[in-house]
Amino acid sequence: MTGKFEYRIMGRKAGSLYINPKKFGSLHKPCMKEMTTFLNCLAVNNNSNDKCVRHKELLSACMDSQATNKRKSWGSINYHLQRLSRGRK
Repeated sequence: MTGKFEYRIMGRKAGSLYINPKKFGSLHKPCMKEMTTFLNCLAVNNNSNDKCVRHKELLSACMDSQATNKRKSWGSINYHLQRLSRGRK
């Protein structure tokens, strides 16, 4: 397929917009530990929710506490797409 757009594996490059995955690797990831332990529990117990109730409660509590935190919004996605399409500023 030849044309204006260029596609690569893992969605890193589409057209002329390039997303650096290392830039987002440093973002704070709340509840990652709780989510990992819950998913591991499900994997070990053949997707049995009954055996992973404690991990599920910990994940829910963490997610609820994150929802109450006020975080700086990134604004409109369209604004950021337009800004990126014009070049870095």
